[in-house]
Amino acid sequence: MDSKQNKQLIMRAYEMYKNKDIKGVIALCDDKIEWIAPESDYIPFAGNHIGKDQVAQFFANLDQAQDVIRFEPQNFIAEGDKVVVTGSASWHVKATGRSYDSPWVHVFTLRDGKIARLDQHTHTAAAENAFHPAQGPGAATDTSLRH
Repeated sequence: MDSKQNKQLIMRAYEMYKNKDIKGVIALCDDKIEWIAPESDYIPFAGNHIGKDQVAQFFANLDQAQDVIRFEPQNFIAEGDKVVVTGSASWHVKATGRSYDSPWVHVFTLRDGKIARLDQHTHTAAAENAFHPAQGPGAATDTSLRH
């Protein structure tokens, strides 16, 4: 596939995610997909996920832990086997009742018409603050990153 086709595949994956078609997203992945994200002791879906089963578990954990308030891919940049997507999101953490905003960058590597790797870069500190149990009376309930 060329850069344009790779970009279209990734755009289709985001549309599927928006429509809650997680099985469709996973079908676009290579059997040995590497889904790479920062580690965290507080975020239940953090860390690396290898293979379609673990990516499916990532999405299940994501759905159980938080609700999407806003998820907006903004720029799609494709060259060779890479597609870089920038965006921003707002989330509501179910366990703590807190919300947070996070800019993000996703770097996809494609192979043979499938997503072979995703490297996620997000505002991990904002997410950890939202997931971490409140620290004493009057703890903040909004850990949004404001620009």
